Amino acid sequence: MEVKKSEKADLEKRKGLFLELGLVIVLSIVLIAFEWTSRDLGNMDIMMVGDEALEEEIIPITRQEQPEPQKPPEPPKVTEILNIVDDDVELDDELILEDMEVTQDTEIEIIEFEGEEEEEVEEQQIFFIVEDMPSFQGKGQEGFREWIQQNLRYPEIAAENGISGRVFVRFVVEPNGSVSNVEVVRGVDPALDAEAVRVVSSSPKWEPGKQRGKPVRVAYTFPIVFVLQ
Repeated sequence: MEVKKSEKADLEKRKGLFLELGLVIVLSIVLIAFEWTSRDLGNMDIMMVGDEALEEEIIPITRQEQPEPQKPPEPPKVTEILNIVDDDVELDDELILEDMEVTQDTEIEIIEFEGEEEEEVEEQQIFFIVEDMPSFQGKGQEGFREWIQQNLRYPEIAAENGISGRVFVRFVVEPNGSVSNVEVVRGVDPALDAEAVRVVSSSPKWEPGKQRGKPVRVAYTFPIVFVLQ
């Protein structure tokens, strides 16, 4: 005959086992919670330390103040020193006057002082139109043209290149009839221009121009024609 145990008696027997098992679970949960809290606090400390380190590395920006420009030193004042001389100073030099008897027969020599005469340099004006225009040896402009044709030399380089044309030359007839200040007013070719200046510069004297009966300087313009034949 089998003896059957009741369920109540079986639970009472296992009660101690369940109690021990529950205690173990509770302790395990407490330990796990403690370790988790410690890790969070450690991470928090690390983060705070890191933030402080970053804050310390920030270097404030400083501005260097520029010095104000110094004013130039004032020039030293010069004081004039006046030497006061007494009026009672005796002079060593004495003016000696010789006694001279003057009669009617005494000859008095008069010395004339001649001053240096200032040389008046009058710059003569150059006229373009006067009452009596300059004339070449009494033949006028036509006579000068004939003389030019007789003394003109056609430059070889201009002839070889077939260069021709009219060169206008201006010159001044001086009061003595000589020719000066020869220049080309309008040229054609350097070779022709040079020959025109040469032949006019070698011109003989003219009859000068006159203004109010007085010889004056007169500017004269003359065309010289170069023609190849």
